[in-house]
Order: sequence, then C-alpha cells, then structure tokens
Amino acid sequence: MTGTETTQTETQTQTTETQTETLSQERADLLETLRTHRYFLKVTVQGITDKQARLHPTASALTLGGLIKHVTATEQGWYDFATGRPEGMGAGGDNEASYRDEFVMREDETLAGLLAAYDEIAARTDELAATADLDVAYPLPPAPWFAPGATRSVRRVLMHIVAETAQHAGHADIIRETIDGQKTMG
Repeated sequence: MTGTETTQTETQTQTTETQTETLSQERADLLETLRTHRYFLKVTVQGITDKQARLHPTASALTLGGLIKHVTATEQGWYDFATGRPEGMGAGGDNEASYRDEFVMREDETLAGLLAAYDEIAARTDELAATADLDVAYPLPPAPWFAPGATRSVRRVLMHIVAETAQHAGHADIIRETIDGQKTMG
C-alpha cells in the first residue's frame, strides 16, 4: 500500500472521529457501535448478485437480501417511533403480511436498491443519535410483545437498533458462508 492509500477501516475510523468530535462520549459510542454492526451486515453482501441475495441455503427461510430489507424496515419503524410517530411501528393495516414481506427480496427489487434504502435510513438514524434528546420517551403501540402502557426512550430505541443490526449481521454471515465460504471475520 502506498502512502496515499487508506483502507476502508482507516477511512471509517477517520470519518467517525471527524463526525463525533463534538458529541458526548455516549453519543459517539452509540454511533460507532451502530456503524460497526451496519458495516458487518453490509460486508456480507459485497460482491454477490441479486440472485445470490435471494438464496436461502440454510434450513431458515432467511436470505441476504431479505435481511437487508428487514433491518432497513425495522430501523425505519424505530426511527419513526423515536421521532414521535408511533404509527411507524406498524400500527394498523395488514401488519403480518407487511412483516413477512420485509424478509423477502422480491424479483422487482435489487440488492443495490435495498442497500441504498438502508443507507438512507442509516443517515437519518445517525443524525437522530447525534442530536435527539436521548431521554425523551414515547408510549409503545399495543402489541403482544410490549407490556401495556410501556414506553421507550430514544436511547433505548437506538440500543435496540444496535442489537437488531448485530443479530441479523450474524445471521447474514452464516448465510453468506453457506453460499460461497466467505466470512465477515475469521
């Protein structure tokens, strides 16, 4: 490597340092952790075709494209919630069908399009993490997995997005390794 070249990790670190210079340590940590797990998720789809992104080579019905699509939709829903729009959490409509569709990369969708949508919501969530009052809490919509009357703070929403992204990055790593042997790490 010449003196003018930088690795992706170096660039990511420099960008994080530049963008988080004026942030509190908590915000910087949240952003760095979220960006790291997004990076791991996105590495799993580098260099694959749309056809490969639709494969489900394990006993699970999960696909790489479907995971990107699901994580995007989930982050969008929580972003909407954390900005005072709880209807973004799927209240109303045919939630079960919409939820199932989140995991399917349809024939009219491309991996490039799914990644562009993911990058778009990621940028908005990063801005939220950098600027929002982390202590503001909103009531959760009625759902069997939420206690009646429960609330979530913006901080807890961001922590959930980190957990969701990390969990699905692990799923994606297994799927990618099954497709062609590539691993995110190791």
